[in-house]
Amino acid sequence: MPDENPAKPAFRTAIILAGGEGKRAGGRDKYFFSYRGETFITRLIECLETVVDEIIIVAKNEEKCSHFYGIDNVHIVSDIIKGRGPIGGLQAGVPEAKGEVIFVSACDMPFLNPEVVNRLFDQMNEYDAIIPAWDEDKVEPLHAIYRRDALVKYLKSHKSLSLRAMIHELHSKYISVEEFRDIDPNLMTFTNINKLEELEEINTKI
Repeated sequence: MPDENPAKPAFRTAIILAGGEGKRAGGRDKYFFSYRGETFITRLIECLETVVDEIIIVAKNEEKCSHFYGIDNVHIVSDIIKGRGPIGGLQAGVPEAKGEVIFVSACDMPFLNPEVVNRLFDQMNEYDAIIPAWDEDKVEPLHAIYRRDALVKYLKSHKSLSLRAMIHELHSKYISVEEFRDIDPNLMTFTNINKLEELEEINTKI
């Protein structure tokens, strides 16, 4: 007999951190980099809106927020305290999130794969964070899932601005990136573009 009261799926939020300085990108805003005529931010949103219930973009300041005002169904906030990097972005975005679970992404990942994101969500269970890892030292905290309550608690009392320190303090599960090759053979989902030279390369070779 089927369960008359099946568990309701957790509400999902995605937070896109778009507050970087762009120093390696010639001062340009990386979220407006373009791949095959489509901006990175558009590609991210098109991917994420298929797997989450809400999307939050965190920008550096009000001026940068204005870059996103024409985008439908996206909540836009700015850093509360400037110059704190990704931790500062989480401090601004997490309190705005309605989701029990949150996917956190950098803004410079043009090949984000929704099937990979879905698989990460499916691994949550009792953990505070699900972090893809290449090896013990190289991990992907800006392509990862977090439990909102755990982030709220950590951000109230943290001393470090390091994402690595954060994920070490949380009850984190690390998943080898090799586990995603069946749905993303070249692991393109983890590609991030920091330099203009890298942008030119993907547009000419990929």
